[in-house]
Amino acid sequence: MSQQQFLFSPEELFKEPLKKYELFFSLLDLSSLESPASTGRKPVSKAALTRALIFKNLRSLASLSDLVVELYERPGLAFTLGFEPKTSILPVERFSAFLRDTDNHLFQNIRESLVKKLISINIIKGHYLSFDACPIKANVKHNNPKTNVKERFSKEHPPKNDPDCRLGAFATFRYGTKKVEFFWGYRNHVTNDTESELPLVEKTLPANIRGSSIAFSQLQFVKEQLPIKIKAVMGDSEYDAASLLEFILKELNAKPRIARNIRSGPSPALNLSSSGVPVCIAGFEMISRGIFWDKKQNRKRHKFACPIKNSKKFAKEHPYCPWFHPQFTRGNGCYKNILIDADKSVRQNIDYGSESFKKDYNRRSSSERIFSRLLSLLMQEPTVKGLQATANFCTIAHITVLAVAYFASFVNEPKRIRFVKSFIPYL
Repeated sequence: MSQQQFLFSPEELFKEPLKKYELFFSLLDLSSLESPASTGRKPVSKAALTRALIFKNLRSLASLSDLVVELYERPGLAFTLGFEPKTSILPVERFSAFLRDTDNHLFQNIRESLVKKLISINIIKGHYLSFDACPIKANVKHNNPKTNVKERFSKEHPPKNDPDCRLGAFATFRYGTKKVEFFWGYRNHVTNDTESELPLVEKTLPANIRGSSIAFSQLQFVKEQLPIKIKAVMGDSEYDAASLLEFILKELNAKPRIARNIRSGPSPALNLSSSGVPVCIAGFEMISRGIFWDKKQNRKRHKFACPIKNSKKFAKEHPYCPWFHPQFTRGNGCYKNILIDADKSVRQNIDYGSESFKKDYNRRSSSERIFSRLLSLLMQEPTVKGLQATANFCTIAHITVLAVAYFASFVNEPKRIRFVKSFIPYL
């Protein structure tokens, strides 16, 4: 007995979910992704590929292969996303190549336009900002504890199949105990609005780059490009840099609510001679090695070094360090870097420990909730390799979060702007 054929496909009978997605994607302007083909056959629409990757995030599909299967089994969905009938069957390589070869600035422009739209309709106010970074593990065997890898977390033996990733570390807390874990990969650095809990600026970089250097450039972008009035900026001790605090106070006219970085305990007071030259632990005046520009801190520093290692005349009279300091026996001796253009009054103007400081600093927990929503879109589990592909993967996750917030406000549901996965099925 032959199986009875359907006169209509199941998708034709249940078009309502597709209408919701059609309305959702109609609010996204992806025209900047399209470029006219010079020669050859007509390429697959980049806007359609981007919509498909956003749909993957909304459905939390684990891999690009799952997305391809979904498009193959639901041709009506593929058409709604913008694929032509002949291109609804796409290989996985099409999506991975799209993520690998597309300039991240194209996706950043889409993300920035959504942020500006949300500011214009007063969803994002931007009075209180917060910094944070999320580890993104690279898709390499070094991050899999079940594999047998020699010198798994050695800088001298990086993963060969993802040369862009770098060694990083993150802390986990279980039962009140802190544990530091290492990984190969990247970090997604985010500056967010604490009231709406939406990201304003994001950037994905190798895992060995500190957050304080990225936060400075992100604040500059917010000041120059976004029409908001900042009252306070929050961050943990990783962002405790003198240049960043000074920028927040003087350039933004805002309150820096950044935790002190005690750097594993209080450092001993710097001992200076009557002429203002640092004195080492052995009691010798150190030798000047000139002034240099510290790129990480955006500061001028004056470097002083061990007189025994850097002066032959001094070494004749004092050939050995009286303390046999490890830096003398195994290296080039002690050195000190002194800031020569630091405003010492910056930290004195911060009311550490006050009730106002604590109240503002507690807003920083919004960053953790934002990353929780982004991780529900599987942002922390990229199925691609390389910095550009991973950066595009993360930016599309941010676009998804912002697009849902804008769509919720468009349909007069402002209380559901953070319903990343459940809002569209709710309609």
